[in-house]
Amino acid sequence: MFELILTVLSQHTSDHNSGEAMHRLLEKFPSWELILSSDVAELEEAIRPGGLAPTKSKRITYILREIADRNDSFDLSFLEFIPLTEARDWLMSLPGVGPKTAACVLLFALGRPVLPVDTHVERVSKRLGLIPANMTAEKAHIKLEESVPPKDIYAYHMDLIQHGRRTCHARNPACKACPLADKCPRVGL
Repeated sequence: MFELILTVLSQHTSDHNSGEAMHRLLEKFPSWELILSSDVAELEEAIRPGGLAPTKSKRITYILREIADRNDSFDLSFLEFIPLTEARDWLMSLPGVGPKTAACVLLFALGRPVLPVDTHVERVSKRLGLIPANMTAEKAHIKLEESVPPKDIYAYHMDLIQHGRRTCHARNPACKACPLADKCPRVGL
């Protein structure tokens, strides 16, 4: 559950801000049940550093309520033991959970071989020609996941994020310092 809520908090903000929001959430609400028994305004105030607090507080409340209603608990470990497609679909049936959030929960919390495609992974993959420039993020999840061996998915994800943050920036990429420049069709953009 931790990874799911953290990933919701990470949407459209920095790691620092989402981390601060999660810290404050856990400080104010030491259990998921407490969130559901509290006023949404209290949750909103706790997660304010993460940005979009009105939207995220409602989303988190809906997600927790839905999981509690379906499972009679907040334990998502059962997702580790059902077919991957079913696990992904189950998560994506929750309000506000898309392919990236579902993939993050499956990979980071449960060790399932699912590739989260964030802005860095998508940008670097498109620039390297691994996926078409006009491919949607949802289709990129499928295409990239199919092309990366399951044992390499975690490392691939982390490496592309790091490369996107350090070198292959959205604006003004450091192509001259890029170790992949000789293989990149978009050098210099």
